[in-house]
Amino acid sequence: MGSVLDAKHFRDEAAAYKWVEARVWPNGRVCPHCGVVDDSGALKGKSTRLGVYKCYSCRKPFTVKVGTIFESSHIKLHIWLQAMFLIASSKKGISSNQLHRTLGVTLKSAWFLSHRIREARKDTSGGMFGSGFGGLEADETLQGIDPRKEPREDGSYHAGMYNRVMTLIDRDSGAARSFVMTEFTTEETQRILNENVAKEAYLITDEAPQYKRPGEQQTFHAVNHSEKEYVRKEAPWVHTNTVEGHYSVFKRGMKGVYQHCGRQHLHRYTAEFDFRYSHRAKLGVDDVTRFARIVEGVKGKRLTYRTVDREIRPEA
Repeated sequence: MGSVLDAKHFRDEAAAYKWVEARVWPNGRVCPHCGVVDDSGALKGKSTRLGVYKCYSCRKPFTVKVGTIFESSHIKLHIWLQAMFLIASSKKGISSNQLHRTLGVTLKSAWFLSHRIREARKDTSGGMFGSGFGGLEADETLQGIDPRKEPREDGSYHAGMYNRVMTLIDRDSGAARSFVMTEFTTEETQRILNENVAKEAYLITDEAPQYKRPGEQQTFHAVNHSEKEYVRKEAPWVHTNTVEGHYSVFKRGMKGVYQHCGRQHLHRYTAEFDFRYSHRAKLGVDDVTRFARIVEGVKGKRLTYRTVDREIRPEA
């Protein structure tokens, strides 16, 4: 059995274009300028770039890269696909330095490339967790220093200095959805829950008071971690072990692989780990399928250098 990376679309740029076109345009070639379907033809001049088509309606040229994370990139498309597969198949992620060494691109290109791929992983499907009287778990974790916060007078750190990430896990679908919180307050917690959790859902979390207030609409269950309760004895389904398991992978990846992450980029890293968790092997998704789903998510998610911080501090 050969390597997955021996496939032609990982080795040949023309094959990569055809492979991506089949997934970005499953219902026919779409002009990104005017939206007309299947009214275009390939340009075949000797100086014509690979994969260029001309729309017969608006008369403008285009490629499958336009309007996707690939747009304006000078990295060959089959190198993009190699990077996507490596990121999709690495449970705890793969650093920009490793991509730089493996793919033979510059460190700056590897860093920006990996951020674009994370952008393609963002969950834009919407929908409410816990629909149909389903259960979901909610919890928070601390990750990295929040530059807006000051240490104590003696210079020591305190819990309020850290970025707080809140994660919801839908028990029925097995999907994860995380949020980088501005502040861990009742108001912000309730806003996230109201925007993402169905009114009829069973919300399972810990004893943090931010989750519960008079008039909350979800049915509320909490385990009391401060009293060493991790599973409700009389109701063993009341626990937050699932979301804490998700955090264990997230923490190992952030500390062991990425090492440094500024607050301005943290939402992309949480999206990466959420995507990998929501498309994991336990749900019947293998590495190849997970990779293909990333490619299917490249449309409409353009990311430019202006969008990200100019100070590039790549991971190890």
